[in-house]
Amino acid sequence: MSSSKRQKIEKFFKFSSDSENCTVCIPEIGAGTSLPGIVAAKCEATVILSDSSEYPQCLANCAASCEANNLSNITIVGIKWGQFTPELLNLQPVDIILGSDCFFDTKDFEDIIVTVAFIMKKRPSTEFWCTYQERSSSRSIEYLLLKWGLESREIDLETFEADSPTLAGSTLPGNHTIHMFIMKKKKSTDS
Repeated sequence: MSSSKRQKIEKFFKFSSDSENCTVCIPEIGAGTSLPGIVAAKCEATVILSDSSEYPQCLANCAASCEANNLSNITIVGIKWGQFTPELLNLQPVDIILGSDCFFDTKDFEDIIVTVAFIMKKRPSTEFWCTYQERSSSRSIEYLLLKWGLESREIDLETFEADSPTLAGSTLPGNHTIHMFIMKKKKSTDS
């Protein structure tokens, strides 16, 4: 089916607390939806969205998500984990990198960590906030964190009520073990 004849799929996510509500529209489900970045932008953060430069449709999905949420001042950058392209080299320093389920394929783990470590060199206080779905208990990135001078701590999802299977109106079937980590540059122990 051609893209002009595809049925438009929209999914709405609602986040709320006692005093605030935030609804986000994602026009397509799949890679490049930008949900974490769109939520951050709606909470008035300055946001740069990125996805793989090898998949233009993912970058188009980012743009469609911005348009669907009336966000016109967001920069979208194509980056490939582990490749030091002009887009990555020219990226401005950031405070927080948000990653949603990027630790999917073990062959990409080191490329992700080295890219994050490079971005953190521009601003050593940068943190990488990352969620991922546990697919195997034998997977580990600890040796990569050590190799690239990073450390991480797991965030208990209960601390901000994100441990519900119906979070933000999600209706994903089955049992999904989701973890959240915050990674940062390891503090030097040299005196």
